[in-house]
Amino acid sequence: QVQLVESGGGLVQAGGSLRLSCAASGGTFSRYAMGWFRQAPGKEREFVAAISRFGINADYFDSVKGRFTISRDNAKNTVYLQMNSLKPEDTAVYYCAAAQRGWDSRMRFTSVYNYWGQGTQVTVSS
Repeated sequence: QVQLVESGGGLVQAGGSLRLSCAASGGTFSRYAMGWFRQAPGKEREFVAAISRFGINADYFDSVKGRFTISRDNAKNTVYLQMNSLKPEDTAVYYCAAAQRGWDSRMRFTSVYNYWGQGTQVTVSS
């Protein structure tokens, strides 16, 4: 059983930056591809970014490309999401997730992830 704990959310003005962290425990971190998703009020959970087990591959939702960067440190069992040039439409609860699988085209789907964190709120004011 893998436990995931997100941190780093908060309130920021438009154009600002935040770095989210997700600390994993209870499993061998390098066995898991990791993803970040977000959910705004009244909307479905959507894919933000994903990274392969050793950080070789990464994928981003179109609206965050060039602004967000996903990375991981397997020695620290942690995945990060650096968010720059934040916009009000980035406001959501952000979740990290772990998928015990190799990298493939389905990393954008919530169904391939085995474990989820509790989420951290990101609010971007205009």
